[in-house]
Amino acid sequence: MNEERETIVAISTSPGEGGIGIVRLSGSRSLTIADRIFKGKNGLKPSKASTHTLHYGCIASNGEVLDEVLLTVMRAPRTYTREDVVEINCHGGIILLKKVMELTLREGARLAQPGEFTKRAFLNGRIDLTQAEAVVEIIRAKTESGLRSALSQLWGEFSKRLKQVSEKLTELLAQVEASIDFPEEDIGTFSADKMAESIAKITSVLEELLATAKQSRLLREGITISLAGRPNVGKSTLLNSLLERERAIVTPLPGTTRDTIEEFLDIDGLPARLIDTAGIRKAKNLIDRESIRRTRLALREADLILFVLDGSTPLSGADTEIAEEVSKKKTLVVINKIDLPMRINKVRIFFSSEDIVSVSAKEGSGISDLKRAIVSLFRGVPSPEPAFLANLRHQTMLEKALRCLENAHSLLTTTAGEIPLELIAFELRDGLRSIGEVTGEVTTDDILNEIFSRFCIGK
Repeated sequence: MNEERETIVAISTSPGEGGIGIVRLSGSRSLTIADRIFKGKNGLKPSKASTHTLHYGCIASNGEVLDEVLLTVMRAPRTYTREDVVEINCHGGIILLKKVMELTLREGARLAQPGEFTKRAFLNGRIDLTQAEAVVEIIRAKTESGLRSALSQLWGEFSKRLKQVSEKLTELLAQVEASIDFPEEDIGTFSADKMAESIAKITSVLEELLATAKQSRLLREGITISLAGRPNVGKSTLLNSLLERERAIVTPLPGTTRDTIEEFLDIDGLPARLIDTAGIRKAKNLIDRESIRRTRLALREADLILFVLDGSTPLSGADTEIAEEVSKKKTLVVINKIDLPMRINKVRIFFSSEDIVSVSAKEGSGISDLKRAIVSLFRGVPSPEPAFLANLRHQTMLEKALRCLENAHSLLTTTAGEIPLELIAFELRDGLRSIGEVTGEVTTDDILNEIFSRFCIGK
């Protein structure tokens, strides 16, 4: 049996208890299987039902009723997969859902692989590969802005821009190949200058897409922020203030935090992994040495360090040592305890005024300024949200396409004598192929398997 023509089934709702759980079928035998296990209240069989209709009844096996359900009938091609689809809305217990799914397996369905419903939507031409990847981004979105960008990609904004680039590249390639194949024919005068100008315009579009791709990765993957400083400067209090809840234990005793504490934080749409670390100090025992080792590891892995200082005391030797250590990385200095008389000095020897924010973590003042400073470091001047959430695969292919166009442009503008049209055609063709790999027009089974393996079963 052709694997892509088998009828597949999966539980499409998250595991655990819930009010409703959904068992989803897709394939040519979905309605036949539903006929065998569903008993409608009015006696209507799913195979006789109109498309996009909802039916009340029960799921039964050998005369035993398993559950009272609502069954949805959706006929091809107006479905998610462009195949016949049946969704059985059961009560949400995982044991019950598994029993219903086992019934469908006994009737000839096959357990779906991760992402197979979306893979079929792609293979059947309903969506392209960037839209398919947007589905998993919607599921994993950590912020509202990330969700909006993923939805925009699902609606085809990214695909539309790539299609425009592909069409222009195809036109240029056709001109070059016509000049190669029919050099003596009067098919229009080939102009290297005009060709170079057209390639430069397409290059500019790709550069813009790549810039958006790099920004969009922040929305997906987020940034890692580590809090650093000597003991008792208020790192844990700052963590709690940023989170707006009591996450870390705070006491007047120095060294309360002995291990790293990690929490997720949405900072004005920028996802961030916030790590509170133990204070950097001289180790007195094995526990101290291990906690300081973990602190330094967190600092090395951080995209941003919040170097916390106690503004109510002069800069100490320990502060100076830490300042020299963290100044090699992207750092914001947070002068804490501004609710007390200020005595700190010499901070600007190590850091500029733009990298210093004053707060009172205890009272919450200055926290909004700190959040704005963090966002500005990674976004610069506020810009529109990206129209897509590019992943590393997209970025790699776009960079490859950009290199091909740059090579073609160089051949047109720097070659003395006869223009090497075959080489230009090769670069344009390779660039076009790279863009096709982004949308899925050019792909392999290995690429598809790698992409859809990241999906959950049932989607």
